Amino acid sequence: MLIKVLGSAAGGGLPQWNCNGRNSADTRKGVAGLRARTQASVAVSADGSDWVLLNASPDLRQQINETPELQPATDKGPRNSPIKAVVLTNGDVDAIAGLLTLREAQPLIVYGSQRVLDVLASNSIFDVLDASLVARRPMALGRAFAVEGPRGPVGIEVEAFPVPGKVALYLEDAAKAAEGFGTQEGDTLGLKVTGTASNRHFFYVPNCAKLDDGMRKKLKGAPLLFFDGTLYTNDEMIVQGLMNKTGDRIGHMNMSGANGTMAIFKDLEVKRKVFIHINNSNPALREGSPERAAVEASGWEVAYDGMAIRI
Repeated sequence: MLIKVLGSAAGGGLPQWNCNGRNSADTRKGVAGLRARTQASVAVSADGSDWVLLNASPDLRQQINETPELQPATDKGPRNSPIKAVVLTNGDVDAIAGLLTLREAQPLIVYGSQRVLDVLASNSIFDVLDASLVARRPMALGRAFAVEGPRGPVGIEVEAFPVPGKVALYLEDAAKAAEGFGTQEGDTLGLKVTGTASNRHFFYVPNCAKLDDGMRKKLKGAPLLFFDGTLYTNDEMIVQGLMNKTGDRIGHMNMSGANGTMAIFKDLEVKRKVFIHINNSNPALREGSPERAAVEASGWEVAYDGMAIRI
């Protein structure tokens, strides 16, 4: 399989349009050690021809224009696309808004939990995806399935599994604050992605609130993992004056600390570990920073737009 990171940032990207925090401001200035980043999405292909998107970020049009493999072929008519399917891990804006980019009468299949498909169904703007061309298929959790495009299987198998997290901020029910703001199973998913022919696999978990026993068991010894790297410290957005919410409040683990991702993964023997969905407040985005050095010393990598991995 070929894996291409289309976007590596959390919601808002880097720089965020209305943010003058240090990372965003310095990225605009062209300060060395910072790369501009679009919002998180990954493309996967078993044969280099048919591609599956893992989430569809609001930056998808830009990402396609910057990724030749996702552009229309010159020998297949005036309109075509190698994108055959989209697999959604949650209903956040930065995971589903890019679906609207795929509206120009192009056949494909959208997979999601029933919870996330219900979010699409409840908002009529997603009806611009012509139902006669764009099928929506629910994923049964914990059960692997062959991903299909409009003309059949594309050589990739996906198993979706529940991940500790929370409902998207715009879907929160304040009356249920004590119960997780209405969060239910299916709101946040991880994916095990396997090449049918090679039987090689990796995990994609761009959102995660904590690592429970089930997650530990599933990820132990994984050959490759893309994992939630939203924040370096739980309170960094508050400290930087960017948002009045902690990582715990918005459903994300932090990289550092005794209960952070780097510490918790030390004994899980994951062979290659890559942080993705990195917020513009995160100091580990800065090459050469103490935080980046700590990340790399712990055996983790920081994803970047255009990163390519073949397994």
